[in-house]
Amino acid sequence: MFTCDKDRVKDKIETFAQFGATGRGGITRFSLSKEAVQARNEFVKRMKALKIKVLTDDLANMYATVPGSDPALPGIVMASHLDSVRNGGNYDGVLGVIAAMEVAETIVGDKIPHRRPFTAMVWTNEEGSLYPPAMMSSGILCGKFEKEAMLLSKSPGGKTFGEALSGSGFAGDQTNRFNSRDYAMMLELHIEQGPVLEAGKKQIGVVEGVLGMVNYRISTRGQADHAGTTPMSYRKDALLAAADAIKYLHTELDKLDKNLVYTTGELVVHPCVHTVIPDQVEFSLDARHRDPEVIKQVVKVIKSLPKKLDKCTVTSREAWARKTVFFNRDLVTIVEKKAKALGYSSMKIYSGAGHDAQYVAELIPTAMIFVPSKGGHSHCEEEFTSVDEAWRGINVALNTVLAADADFVPGKRR
Repeated sequence: MFTCDKDRVKDKIETFAQFGATGRGGITRFSLSKEAVQARNEFVKRMKALKIKVLTDDLANMYATVPGSDPALPGIVMASHLDSVRNGGNYDGVLGVIAAMEVAETIVGDKIPHRRPFTAMVWTNEEGSLYPPAMMSSGILCGKFEKEAMLLSKSPGGKTFGEALSGSGFAGDQTNRFNSRDYAMMLELHIEQGPVLEAGKKQIGVVEGVLGMVNYRISTRGQADHAGTTPMSYRKDALLAAADAIKYLHTELDKLDKNLVYTTGELVVHPCVHTVIPDQVEFSLDARHRDPEVIKQVVKVIKSLPKKLDKCTVTSREAWARKTVFFNRDLVTIVEKKAKALGYSSMKIYSGAGHDAQYVAELIPTAMIFVPSKGGHSHCEEEFTSVDEAWRGINVALNTVLAADADFVPGKRR
């Protein structure tokens, strides 16, 4: 079994944490921003120091490839992202890039024999924080989004993704794009972004897939009137109706499977004036579970909402949905075996969050490795994973890559 250098891992984490540092322990590093370009330049500098050639494609995805002994074989890629949400942490996404860099550096520095080319890759605009949607570039390359439409995605300030791409200095050649012909498999290391590993005292999460989900928009419509002159019995308060709708949904959804998670994270109130009774409210409902039958039950609960609440009309519509993604069973097994061989405790787990790997899984065999998140915190400045925890995860990734290089049969998808 091989291990990487813990001090190098620490150095990489601390170095990348400088790019977009908020001064409060986290980062704001939007895709293709000045801070993101600084992080990209650091990636290039470190890879070139190892004499690893770095290419970019037309979406500014970055590819640093260590040649294998048999260049005719399709390669192995480890990939994640460098961009963050606003006031995010120092581990979401970037730890996966650090892992890929460290695997490349260990293979080169220790002169580890390997047949297939190994590529450390950076996806552009995974978070979609300025330019929605999330997982934009992997979505384009995997046939989920049309490039021309994505180039027109606008930030709140009005700048388009296409303009940011042109000004980044990292837009390259379309022929360099990730594809199912040149790559045999993909591996992504990521922080869990939840409390399960820590609570279970497990060091490694062997990720079996990404949860299916539905996202609904639910609206209540009443009548706007003066807050001081309208008696309570005359009111058609859309916000009151929305509150009762949310309570109804939570009560009914709690009767379903204990592993179902659901969230109302967005509430839009009109006209949102303190002296006016709200006449229209729209809120979101995000529900996630691995079993499609449970998701169907969720939809059934949503459809069962009363059409009238508090004298207001209630309507719902699906905004979007995704099916559960199952990662390649052979690769999942390799991850599990390598964690055990290294003496690390592990458990199988599903991801509740979306990742570029879920799109890639439809093209080539794919797997993910999770490492613990302290307190389950993520997408915030409190996000934390210790160097030891990161190092263990990267060791599992390194040995998974080497095992797959020796034995994996790319044609087997499941």
